Amino acid sequence: MAKRLYVGNLPFDATTDAVRAAFEAFGTVHDVLLVTDRETGRPRGFGFVEMDEDAANAAIEGLDSKEFGGRNLTVNVARERQGGRGRR
Repeated sequence: MAKRLYVGNLPFDATTDAVRAAFEAFGTVHDVLLVTDRETGRPRGFGFVEMDEDAANAAIEGLDSKEFGGRNLTVNVARERQGGRGRR
């Protein structure tokens, strides 16, 4: 079963390919989504990676608080959105 990971504190110049390569060291990556601002198109500094459960657990262990592009990543299991402003 696939697990969705939250990846925070990404450098603003991070690419999907670079993030995928970092996570592939721990297993197969099914999807990478880097979040951008809807109005400006600029990166927001976080994203999501989907991997198999064992690979995702290994990636959390191996990448959380580790340096990537000059910044220390935050990697944990993504939580479902709760309330908030909602989508337009």
